[in-house]
Amino acid sequence: MPLNQQTKCVNAGIGQDQAYGAVTPPLYLTSNYKFPAFGEMGKYDYGRGGNPNRDALAAAISDLEGGAGGVVTSSGMAAIDLALNLVPNGGLVLVPHDCYGGTFRLLLSRQEQGRFRVEFINQTTPEAPEKIREKNPDLVFIETPSNPLMRLSDIAALSAAAHDVGALAVCDNTFLSPARQTPLALGADIVVHSTTKFINGHSDVVGGAVVAKSKDTAEKLAWWANCTGVTGAPFDSFMTLRGLRTLHARMDVQEKNAGNIAKLVHVQMATRHVHYPEGPLAQVQQSGPGAMFSFELKCGLAGLKGFLSDTGVFQFAESLGGTESLICHPATMTHRSMSQAQRDEAGISNTLIRMSVGMEHIDDLYCAVTAMFLNLQRAE
Repeated sequence: MPLNQQTKCVNAGIGQDQAYGAVTPPLYLTSNYKFPAFGEMGKYDYGRGGNPNRDALAAAISDLEGGAGGVVTSSGMAAIDLALNLVPNGGLVLVPHDCYGGTFRLLLSRQEQGRFRVEFINQTTPEAPEKIREKNPDLVFIETPSNPLMRLSDIAALSAAAHDVGALAVCDNTFLSPARQTPLALGADIVVHSTTKFINGHSDVVGGAVVAKSKDTAEKLAWWANCTGVTGAPFDSFMTLRGLRTLHARMDVQEKNAGNIAKLVHVQMATRHVHYPEGPLAQVQQSGPGAMFSFELKCGLAGLKGFLSDTGVFQFAESLGGTESLICHPATMTHRSMSQAQRDEAGISNTLIRMSVGMEHIDDLYCAVTAMFLNLQRAE
């Protein structure tokens, strides 16, 4: 009987120890492995190319995403960079104009090296699929919901357009995780994750993952990962697999909290816009809105500083997806590598706030948000 996604998460790596029958998988910290005999090699030879903990995590995420295989990397950016190895030299990569600042920086830097060409387009418009066909790219990078504006892109339509011109469709699924969205089932060829976020869920490990829909693509990614050495560490993989087992339980609580806090923020007089990933497209390709949202404030610099002067149970920090609530100012934090003009083009205002809502009691979250808005009023 096929297992539910939640059951797969809970049982990831459980009961598979062949040596002593340990219920949870043991940690393999060795860097190398003994060869059985001259001319013979076991399953593993050197830690960069393979490790039981890393393979267990890769298999678990690949299973959840419905892929043929995956690679665990040292970070989310390493995961994206690994996928970019599949772009031919001088090829064209199409990227959303409002993507994560680190992705923006990486792609522009690779273009400056002469590795490939990059074009940033609005992937949320009805015309986006036709624009992809006109541009004739080698790879289409999709980020939905977008970071930090939570804009939704039609994965199925964009992937189909990419395939029409022989391009790969790569989707960043960090914000929703396979608990709320499975891009491969919608037509994407590759899914990338910053496992630092919801998959690990405890803000204590940095990592990434790449999952491919086809076995051939998965093998190419594994080859490049070993060649370039971007693979994740055994202990990080062990910890991330441990965190993965509670993904659904965490997401259920965090998503409920986020929905309630988004409603509270929406009715505040100092709020201009609330960006929350729901609506008709979300109902088609997501099983829930997740635990992230952003909003714009109607205030000046003094009000912004007042708002962020005492954030209560919300930690004023980058990253997202942990059990604790986080609040971020993208213009000076996650997207500071973009120029003012580039942020303006993407729609990232200087008063935009991004929230990653955690598992705290809703009453405490309400109090913290209310206090922040009161601080804004006093500062103005």
